[in-house]
Amino acid sequence: MEECNVYFEVPIFNSTELEEATSNFAASNELGDGGFGTVYYGKIRDGREVAVKRLCERNYRRVKQFMNEVEILTRLQHKNLVSLYGCTSRHSRELLLVYEYISNGTVADHIHGQRANSSTTLPWQIRMGIAVETATALAYLHASDIVHRDVKTNNILLDKNFGVKVADFGLSRLFPNDVSHISTAPQGTPGYVDPEYHRCYQLTEKSDVYSFGVVLIELVSSKPAVDISRERDEINLADFAINKIKKCAFGELLDPDLGFESDSEINRMMTSVAELAFLCLQQDKEMRPPMDEVLEELKAIACNENAADIFAYADEGEGVLAPSPSHYDDSQLLKNMQSTHSPVSVTQKWGSSGSSAPGVDG
Repeated sequence: MEECNVYFEVPIFNSTELEEATSNFAASNELGDGGFGTVYYGKIRDGREVAVKRLCERNYRRVKQFMNEVEILTRLQHKNLVSLYGCTSRHSRELLLVYEYISNGTVADHIHGQRANSSTTLPWQIRMGIAVETATALAYLHASDIVHRDVKTNNILLDKNFGVKVADFGLSRLFPNDVSHISTAPQGTPGYVDPEYHRCYQLTEKSDVYSFGVVLIELVSSKPAVDISRERDEINLADFAINKIKKCAFGELLDPDLGFESDSEINRMMTSVAELAFLCLQQDKEMRPPMDEVLEELKAIACNENAADIFAYADEGEGVLAPSPSHYDDSQLLKNMQSTHSPVSVTQKWGSSGSSAPGVDG
């Protein structure tokens, strides 16, 4: 590491040290590959294990993402956010970001990816903890006037104790205190993008709430956010879940391997989380609860306590009813529910970071 050299108040590494740490970016050290670049495992000279993100191409958009991620992460310090150890100078021959190494893969790996199998299904209690810790991280971001903009299970890392580390801030945006939204071309990952943001080009904190709703559905269903093998109107997991919850067909949505059929307490928690996700997935962003209320509801579900009545979440005095059979015909929740969808493919006018987070497998 270059002595007494900092950039955005983070240490500056030289490219030679990071080449050495990763064995010249050996294929055997590759942890993940995505739109931003490739992530490699390494060990730097002070003995720390690191994940090094290597920019795949040096153009204006990639450099901007690099600068943005450094600037955002230097503002933040939270146990549920991945730590940035440093980076190379923006004038160096390669743009490299150096993170703490998180060894246990991503949530996506464990619920429907490389680490998922029927004999080692990630238990519900761990999934519940993941939901709470991820919500904690996002609530912290929003309190810091930052929108993540790429919330997905591939960007939620897990440590050896299944503690959460939210990663990948290349698309994140810092909100000025006096604005309600930022007008910007939609970016994110297919299946997670807020349909209202995609339609109106207005990014808000509620865009993260929508994406987190998809994450919650993944946790209760063990299904991926996009699956082209499903029926056309259910390719998006959000649409699939909404259809099932509207019919109270939880048995067709919840993963039976998690024990909801045999354990009444697990049934209660999983059903409650699915209903909370339903609120997060509202087409009208004003009908979605803010992230701090989502967090409090998840804590209440986990502890089997009376929640802060989030299912009566009000906007200018108009209450929103909790999902239940008697409410479906007239609830505001169902208003225009099928009018728009989160996109399932990336078009020319918007893009995904697509990047694998540091310390991941795949």
